[in-house]
Amino acid sequence: MSRKEFEATAEAAVAALGLTRGKDLAGLLAQRRNKERALTELATPGVSEAVTKLYDAVERESVPFAEAAAYVRGYVAAMLQARGMVHVRTVWSGPSTPAVPVRATAQVLVEVINEAHDELLAMTYAARPYPALTQALTDAAARGVKTHVVVETLVGARGLLSGREPADAFASVPGLRLWHWVRDPSGHTHSRQHAKLAVADRRMLFLGSANLTESAAQRNIEAGVLVSGGEAPRRAAEHIVELQRLGILRRLRRP
Repeated sequence: MSRKEFEATAEAAVAALGLTRGKDLAGLLAQRRNKERALTELATPGVSEAVTKLYDAVERESVPFAEAAAYVRGYVAAMLQARGMVHVRTVWSGPSTPAVPVRATAQVLVEVINEAHDELLAMTYAARPYPALTQALTDAAARGVKTHVVVETLVGARGLLSGREPADAFASVPGLRLWHWVRDPSGHTHSRQHAKLAVADRRMLFLGSANLTESAAQRNIEAGVLVSGGEAPRRAAEHIVELQRLGILRRLRRP
């Protein structure tokens, strides 16, 4: 029998928690843990309302805890399977044409950030404060997302960047960890950290020409690719993490 309110709230709770913690929710339901216990176990900013609504729906629609747990487990399993399916979309900013619809790069970047529930990795050459992206990153921090951003530095750019340090663009985002590329002194003296990408939970990757600036996100002609599922997002994240582990990327002092 369909229980629309319960199903909707269960899916919303998993979306708020992420798939890993969605499994934890299913386990709590299977153990017949009450709402207060679940809120304590799953205490993360931004998820309390979704979990509360789920438990309220379970009570109103008289859903047995075992059935609720099975539904949540099934939904998580379906989402994990969907992750394995690869979807690739091109993203263009700037003038549109009849043949190719244009999605603002800023919208796609915010979409990727909003998809993150556990981990967000990003790289950019230039960066300037941009309210839409700053707010999305701040919201991600409130969800408990571990956010790492690799930036170029004025010293590393050797005069090709001017003004404030790119890292300053992220000064207002709580908990965000900044990294920079430490060049090998024996290597090429004019190398740049020129990668521009964002990876959410190792399952969604946006790779393109846009820096994390307002002009790149809204005004310029920029091109990129959004990849959901498959190997590419995971491998991109693994590469960044390995560069961190090897010390090629190092922590940068917060501005």
